Amino acid sequence: MDRIHFDPSACESLEDYTALEYILLGDLRDLLEEPADQYTRRWLVAVLDALLETLPLQMALKESRGYLNEVLDEYPSWYRHVEELQNEQRLLELSLQALRDRLETDGPYERVAMRVNSTVRQWMNRLTAHRRHETRLLQTAMNLECGCGD
Repeated sequence: MDRIHFDPSACESLEDYTALEYILLGDLRDLLEEPADQYTRRWLVAVLDALLETLPLQMALKESRGYLNEVLDEYPSWYRHVEELQNEQRLLELSLQALRDRLETDGPYERVAMRVNSTVRQWMNRLTAHRRHETRLLQTAMNLECGCGD
């Protein structure tokens, strides 16, 4: 099978990575609605590969700026929450790699498509929940810092 290559160097900012992630997740959702055949499998692998290239670069950019430093600067005692989110991000990347590897090595896609689709949907839900937790922690810290509600 030919491999479709994705060049994440086009992303210059965290906003670019976030937009790309959003597009790739949309592509995944669309692919899960397609017929279970070799072409769908090929495109699923391509999108998963793109995510596997993008997510670590996105996280590296976040960490280069200090992952959730805005939170830790105001509330150093929240380091465990931040650390848990970092670990969760790494687990998401590892589980995505395992899913991609399984998709590549399982038998005929037509037979495993339902299981793969379910696993991909679960992974996407976990990633979405992870992003919400990051945002919620940041918003909570900023709201407490500003003293909103006075």
